[in-house]
Amino acid sequence: MSEIADRFRRRADEFERKITAMRPDQWPNQSPCEHWTARDVVGHIVDMLRVTLRPLGRGLAPATSVADDPLAAFVPARADVQAVLDDPELARVEHQTPIGKMPVAEHIDRSVSDDIVLHGWDLARATGQPDAMDPGDVERIWAYITTWDEDFLNKLRTPGAFGPGVEVFGAEVPLPADAPLQDRLLAFIGRDPR
Repeated sequence: MSEIADRFRRRADEFERKITAMRPDQWPNQSPCEHWTARDVVGHIVDMLRVTLRPLGRGLAPATSVADDPLAAFVPARADVQAVLDDPELARVEHQTPIGKMPVAEHIDRSVSDDIVLHGWDLARATGQPDAMDPGDVERIWAYITTWDEDFLNKLRTPGAFGPGVEVFGAEVPLPADAPLQDRLLAFIGRDPR
């Protein structure tokens, strides 16, 4: 499971760099996520980190709120999840997810770790930072999400399907078939990369 732990660490480092590079006046900037500011994007990631620990009966350690200091909220939250990934016994615990039963580490890898990559792009776009994603991450996420069946994709694209106010993907944005893979990935989840 150390590959998953290393991947999460690398991705969380990159997301943290984006947060650190922001100016205080950029937190209210609109993100490519229709209803979210840059601060909301970080809040979502911290919430997802919290959710991934629930199957273990764990929560995040007390920390500053995202409203008060997004960086001070993200850093301990990512550390709490990293500690689970770095513990082989905890990482192997199986639980039920929306896509079937799997070890906690795999669920973290396929949910919040991938989400950190995608929302890192949102944060970069909202704040004028470089928005190129790691090409290996793009290929890996693309290969995974394009295997999901149509019913599951429709559920992801249906507002409220996973709870009140929860919107996972937007409608796919049409792009030419020869568009760069990063652009096609973003369009697939409802972002307009142009």
